[in-house]
Amino acid sequence: MNKVKVGFVGVGGIAAEHLKNIAQNQDADIVAVCDIVSESATKSGAQYDCQWYTDVDEMFHNEELDALFICVPPFAHGSIEERAAELGIHLMVEKPIGLELATVQSKHEKIKQANILCATGYCLRYLDTVAEAKRYLEDKEIAMVRGHYLTSFVPTPWYREMDKSGGQLVEQATHTLDLIRYLTGEMTSVYANMSLQVSEDIPGIDIPDVTSVNFTFANGAVGHLDSTFTQPDHRMGVEILGKDFRVVVDGVEVTIVEVGRTMTYKSKVNFYEEQDKAFIQAILTNNEDLILSNYENGLKTLGVTLAANESQQTGNPVQIKGWQSSLA
Repeated sequence: MNKVKVGFVGVGGIAAEHLKNIAQNQDADIVAVCDIVSESATKSGAQYDCQWYTDVDEMFHNEELDALFICVPPFAHGSIEERAAELGIHLMVEKPIGLELATVQSKHEKIKQANILCATGYCLRYLDTVAEAKRYLEDKEIAMVRGHYLTSFVPTPWYREMDKSGGQLVEQATHTLDLIRYLTGEMTSVYANMSLQVSEDIPGIDIPDVTSVNFTFANGAVGHLDSTFTQPDHRMGVEILGKDFRVVVDGVEVTIVEVGRTMTYKSKVNFYEEQDKAFIQAILTNNEDLILSNYENGLKTLGVTLAANESQQTGNPVQIKGWQSSLA
């Protein structure tokens, strides 16, 4: 193939970033967009000079697509992945990839059977600074991990409803949790405390505004992740600690502290752009290794966040290694 023919389902929110990146990619063409809001679909169709649809089945029927970006809210996936997989269309699925583990596991099987490439939107993995951190940690024994995702409230109506977003941990702080998994390995148990503490004045809200999650790792290391949307600014980061070293991810910057020296790396890339370039190149070269977060990884990260929600509901720690090992 000369160029990857790309379609989009959902053109709001994060899709705008992907649309811009693909439009600027010399190895790809945007041939169609689809959104249930006709005004959004027509606007994107005009902006990117492509066909627009409000019905995904109509788009599948009329267009020959090599790749599809699925940028819909977590509750709205329906059977889009399965239908695209049946047509042999490679997928880029934004996070979180769903809200029910059994449903997502079923999608995972359909994607594997179709033998297509599938990326998921954990964009922080594509940071040059995160690559430096990962290289440094390869031979290190990790003792403790500290993560945070502290930001302001998202006014999108569905975000405030648990059965549509899964809550902040599933929908937003999933980025931090995935980065922890990427740099330190799999978690074996989680225990969570969550509360709707100071945001009851928001109409229709039923998700917690403060969350604290403790977890353990296979090597015995311990960690925690805190998240909230009560803040006026945005801060995201991870600290990874071991004997005589500390790796600090602060936004897109990484600092490595050792006895007697400190090394700081400032990012020189747009991680969204790097993610989308890698996906297109993976299709052109049939090289899945270019994709740093495939569908199985998206499933694993989702599983940990859903386990944390279960822990909050039951008041007990939740073991997560069983379903992870079953994916192998």
